[in-house]
Amino acid sequence: MSEITLNYAGPVDLDTYGRYRPGGRPGPRYPFQGRIGTPEFPAEPGRYHLYVAAVCPYAQRAAIVRSLRGLEDVVSLSYVDDERDGRGWAFRERRGADPVNGFATLREAYEATEPGFDGHVSVPALWDRETGRIVSNNFPDITIDLGTRFDGDPEADLYPEELRPEIDALNARIYEYVNTAAGRVGSATTEAEYGEARQAVIAFLEELDARLADRRFLFGSGITEADVRLWPTLLRFDVSDNPAARISERPLTAFPNLWAYARDLYQHPAFRENTDLTALSTPAGETDPWRIPVQPFRADWEQSHHRAAV
Repeated sequence: MSEITLNYAGPVDLDTYGRYRPGGRPGPRYPFQGRIGTPEFPAEPGRYHLYVAAVCPYAQRAAIVRSLRGLEDVVSLSYVDDERDGRGWAFRERRGADPVNGFATLREAYEATEPGFDGHVSVPALWDRETGRIVSNNFPDITIDLGTRFDGDPEADLYPEELRPEIDALNARIYEYVNTAAGRVGSATTEAEYGEARQAVIAFLEELDARLADRRFLFGSGITEADVRLWPTLLRFDVSDNPAARISERPLTAFPNLWAYARDLYQHPAFRENTDLTALSTPAGETDPWRIPVQPFRADWEQSHHRAAV
């Protein structure tokens, strides 16, 4: 195997490159949708590499599942830099170089997969060393495949067959009312639209809070794919999502069961070790006068959760 030359992109330069914008490639936003465990991409240890970003909740999910399943020696992982300009995600000294290909930017991986690629350069991206291409950048598939296709920790059954229909149904609601809530509420153009959107999110948070009153995790005593999909957005709610979109007068800490549940997961090694609290950014700027005032709030994630007996 030839030695990899490690490269770094230059500093973020908005004056030269502008802000990041997805390209105009037609088709799905996440076009690479190969699946691990198929004849094309067998579940072979050491074959795949995961590109993630500390600031991206969808990428954080993949890193968490990798740790929960004990796949650290099966699927390698590296981080892109926290900031990006028009070049998209890049490798800089802060998070380290690309140890697999020596790319300076993640766009190079996309262009190696599809020459002239002009679409959304996203994380997570799962790379195949064997074929020299991206297997998938479709984030829902990546966590499912990491959770089910490799021989990982048998105690971490994140997607039990008997619960899959229920997990899928709840995941769809989590995506609509939590994962994408800030975007939907934040993009409201009228006071009425804003009020309706934010109340739908608050109602769902209240529903989750009630659900967690008598169960430790969303489906009982064990962590599932649904918990992994919900948690990274809860982590960001008080610091970024709520202040940016002005969703709720109440912070996460005002939902007692949901807040204790979030701390419980944070204090699990697979969640804590894949979290950089310093990477969570707070929004700035003016907003519509009819939006409620919300200030960024950094809570104490080390506070005892008292959930073990639930």
